[in-house]
Amino acid sequence: MTSSPPQPGWFPDARDPRLHRWWDGRAWTANTRPAQQAPPPSDSELIELDIERGHNPARVQDQVNRATSGRGAGRAGGGTLFTEPVLVVNQRAKLIEMANEFGVFDQHGNQLGGVVQVGQSALKKAIRLLTNYDQFLTHKFEVRDANHSTVLKVTRPAKVFKSRFLVTRADETPIGEIVQENVFGKIRFGFVVDGHTVGGIFAENWRAWNFSIRDHAGTEVARVTKTWGGFLKAAFTTADNYVVEIPHPLPDPLASMVVAAALTIDTALKQDTN
Repeated sequence: MTSSPPQPGWFPDARDPRLHRWWDGRAWTANTRPAQQAPPPSDSELIELDIERGHNPARVQDQVNRATSGRGAGRAGGGTLFTEPVLVVNQRAKLIEMANEFGVFDQHGNQLGGVVQVGQSALKKAIRLLTNYDQFLTHKFEVRDANHSTVLKVTRPAKVFKSRFLVTRADETPIGEIVQENVFGKIRFGFVVDGHTVGGIFAENWRAWNFSIRDHAGTEVARVTKTWGGFLKAAFTTADNYVVEIPHPLPDPLASMVVAAALTIDTALKQDTN
């Protein structure tokens, strides 16, 4: 299953907010017109466009330098979500957040893909806007590559106390589960594949600002570091931007579980603070 680019239409111009530019379904054209003449794009159309244009390479590189203390990556990347040693995850800023959307970049600021929350019905959006019950509902995320193709799906079923995440490929072939192991103290999640624990994700303090991702033997294979200072005012995993370090190539299914966890766990857990 793939996610197609937006349909042709007028969209806000990235360089001049007074204009809208025509998207022909495959690329931006030279045609523009005043913004007030163009109907606003839908939320689903804006999701794809913001992931493509809403980043600054210099800002991304600065995030990497701060998260890695300037050491950068220790190996060359392969240019994909599963082969880069550093993934930079930045949230699309919205005045009222009805669905979470993140862009994912390599350490040089090149776009690798994005993470989009899907399946938000009008009722779910109203619940999210008006109440705190959204945290108990089912949440679905798609991890997409730079071509907008879905490469992983992550579903967090409705929950009361502990969260559970179902990780599948784009065609919904099961890969494994990410299972919350505790409620109090430093939060922990186990990676379960075919009934066996193959690793897990561990918060480094009770507020879960940073995570250590480990394999079945307890060896750290990845790290998640928050990079935006505004998250300090929050009680739990509300950081908008973070850096994922994966210093060594990982075999599947661990590689898919690590990428799924690193790119969506923080996003899904954010629901619990609303």
